Amino acid sequence: MKIASWNINGVKARLETVLKWLEEEQPDVACFQEIKSVDENFPRAPFEELGYNLETHGQKGFNGVAILSKRPFEEVNRRLPGEDEDEQARYIEAVIAGDNEPIRVGCLYLPNGNPVETEKFPYKLRWMDRLHKHAVKQLEKEEAFLLVGDYNVIPEPEDAKKPEAWVGDALFRPESRQRFRALLNLGFTEAVRATNATAGTYTFWDYQAGAWQRDNGIRIDHLLLSPEAARIMQGVGIDKHVRGWEKPSDHVPVWVELSA
Repeated sequence: MKIASWNINGVKARLETVLKWLEEEQPDVACFQEIKSVDENFPRAPFEELGYNLETHGQKGFNGVAILSKRPFEEVNRRLPGEDEDEQARYIEAVIAGDNEPIRVGCLYLPNGNPVETEKFPYKLRWMDRLHKHAVKQLEKEEAFLLVGDYNVIPEPEDAKKPEAWVGDALFRPESRQRFRALLNLGFTEAVRATNATAGTYTFWDYQAGAWQRDNGIRIDHLLLSPEAARIMQGVGIDKHVRGWEKPSDHVPVWVELSA
């Protein structure tokens, strides 16, 4: 089972690009972030024509997440528990049928947190605390569980071409990085780093200042696997070439293959 994650930066703006990638890579499961569409306006038909079942948790003009699967959904849950007043659409979770066992996949779009002097940074940290609590409960089930998506966290200096440029930014603040490490310390395997220790491995290049052309990137899209999922991990990849396509997202897909 190939499970991919991609911040597509607007499903309507990026529809042809996303469909091209799906046809090229044929993931069994695709988790999208920043769909920027309410559920009823999401262009379902082109994805269904490619054989995907589709579940969304959308929001007008902002945020929004979706899970596509060629296999049946056994369970779908929207919203991250905690803060019932939080209306931002940033989390969707599904249990997906596998050949050998079901796989639970959480698709997340973690808050950016900038500017740090505003309420956006405390909201980011609270959201990460909520994610931690949710992960603890899900890990207790001792099943193959993945938390994938745009974490908006640069874990280490080698995850940025110019780490000095990110000092003080919410993506690189110690509070954000500490919470990311605490999540890993629950027992998750960070799939990309577990299989690729090379510096200069990025998943995001800004549209500005020739970042893509200069390979001035950062790594903020992560695949976290429970011990049960990590045991059946067979391969990991980053589809960097997609960033060079016409009308690209500023992120690229990351994926993991499981023997499930």
